[in-house]
Amino acid sequence: FFAAHLHSLGTMATIPFPKDQSVTLRDGRKSSSVNFPVVDTTKLSCDCSNGDCVYFSAVDSSSDQPVPKPNVDGNKFLVDGEVRPWTGESADVTSPIMDINTGCRIKIGTLAQMGQKEAMEAVTAATNAFDHGLGEWPQMTVAQRCAAITQLVDELKKKRDDIVQVLQWEICKTTADAAKEFDRTMDYIDMTIATLNTMNDKSKELIENGGVAGAVNRGPVGVMLCMGPFNYPFNETYCQFIPSLLMGNTVLMKIPTTGGLAHVLTMEAYAKCLPKGVVNYVSGSGRLTMPPVMESGMIDILAFIGGSKAADALIKCHPTPHKLKLCLGMDAKNVGVVMADANVDGAVAEALLGSTNYNGQRCTALKILFVHKNVVDEFNKKLCDGVDKLEAGLPWQKVAITPLPEPDKVAYLEGLISDAKANGASVINQKGGKSNGCLMFPAVLYPVNKHMRVWSEEQFGPVIPVYPFDDVSEVVDWMKSSIFGQQGAIFTTDISSPQSSKLLAAMTACVSRVNINTQCSRSPDVFPFTGRNSSGNGTLSVDEALKVFSVDTVTAGKANPVNKDLLKQAVNTR
Repeated sequence: FFAAHLHSLGTMATIPFPKDQSVTLRDGRKSSSVNFPVVDTTKLSCDCSNGDCVYFSAVDSSSDQPVPKPNVDGNKFLVDGEVRPWTGESADVTSPIMDINTGCRIKIGTLAQMGQKEAMEAVTAATNAFDHGLGEWPQMTVAQRCAAITQLVDELKKKRDDIVQVLQWEICKTTADAAKEFDRTMDYIDMTIATLNTMNDKSKELIENGGVAGAVNRGPVGVMLCMGPFNYPFNETYCQFIPSLLMGNTVLMKIPTTGGLAHVLTMEAYAKCLPKGVVNYVSGSGRLTMPPVMESGMIDILAFIGGSKAADALIKCHPTPHKLKLCLGMDAKNVGVVMADANVDGAVAEALLGSTNYNGQRCTALKILFVHKNVVDEFNKKLCDGVDKLEAGLPWQKVAITPLPEPDKVAYLEGLISDAKANGASVINQKGGKSNGCLMFPAVLYPVNKHMRVWSEEQFGPVIPVYPFDDVSEVVDWMKSSIFGQQGAIFTTDISSPQSSKLLAAMTACVSRVNINTQCSRSPDVFPFTGRNSSGNGTLSVDEALKVFSVDTVTAGKANPVNKDLLKQAVNTR
């Protein structure tokens, strides 16, 4: 399958397309060379007495130094304050980076395959630690919990390089993106602690109304089941996980099957910094371990990032779903609309970033583009030129496109492309859709229509559908028919024109954030991040997350001097 051309010993392999792709394609395009994600494993070897694997081959002086291959031992689990060895079944964790000799993914670690027994032990530990709000952690003052999380951050920072390394190998984040994910998460925690301290200070102020004095505080809810995604396994998970902990909840975290090794590296930090049972990990099959956890009724909060069907299935398992507090980040099909009066160059630049950053594997990615017929030819040409200039390769190289970590993702995307072609679209960029191993070069599909799967399915990968529209009513109809409702983007130079204002009104009603001449995005973290319809339930931001994972509690009494003095004493114990 692979035909390697090694220019010299120790240099990266430049792999041509498989032979059946290196021909004139059906639509007349000629294939061209792309660097693909293949590692010569003869260059990956143990060069240290302690068993740490390093990449010690010579590299070209113009190339970046490759990142050492990790070997994370996930034969352990965190429960009831202890990191325990795991002697049961485990699964190999492999990288999307391929072995040039075998054509197989390279092993980078193991992950314990826990069962229902271990999952129930973990949720019971979390329940006991919360103890109806009377446990050690929920009874701590805000200052004490903040101090414990600050200590945790110090411990996590000691693992920064290892976590960044794992993010590069397991999910193929570029060096810059992997480092940014960790650093942004630490910054988010700092901002959340500062915000909580401000909220807590304000909650100590007495309010008088109608002869009653009182103070409004926020208290913990109970046990949270936290299920984060593979694409931002650290940042997205911690944006739910840490605010919940700070508010006094206890947590059961389900480690994702893909993207889970970063969490394995943190177990000892949680065992060291937090009381027993406050944080517990479960790894293995979610379909096996999570239903009994939900059926137990011990879960009070479901913090979930993933598909809406999976979220629905979990919620249905709970015996009293009305009491379940939800924070769900789910499917999205964010639309970018390029108006006739748009600055085409600016729209192309934002659309390029919005659709290809991290291979389009972001919930906030632009996943379908509606472009006015008056500018669609110019837009398509410039977009295709921009896409085909992107470099593809290994995550530690200076590239934009990297291998896709999800198993069978390339086959799924190729299925979308085939379906679109069968229904009248073409891949209009030169390198579009070409693949090797786990890497696929972004494909621009044009013109798409409602008969294609890509019209309504969230592709979550490097496929860019473009539809030419004549009137914004076509865009409005698409939004009204969509089950999604996260974000949208409008590219225009006159937002008050009849067409743009009509689109703005519709988009404001159908999605939770409208971006003007800007790609869709979650940041900055002080902005609310949520979704309508099947895209979200609950709002995340630095302050909103603290509210999502807590409830209002009021301490009040008749507004006489004795009671007000007692109230002041009560609130100062928080």
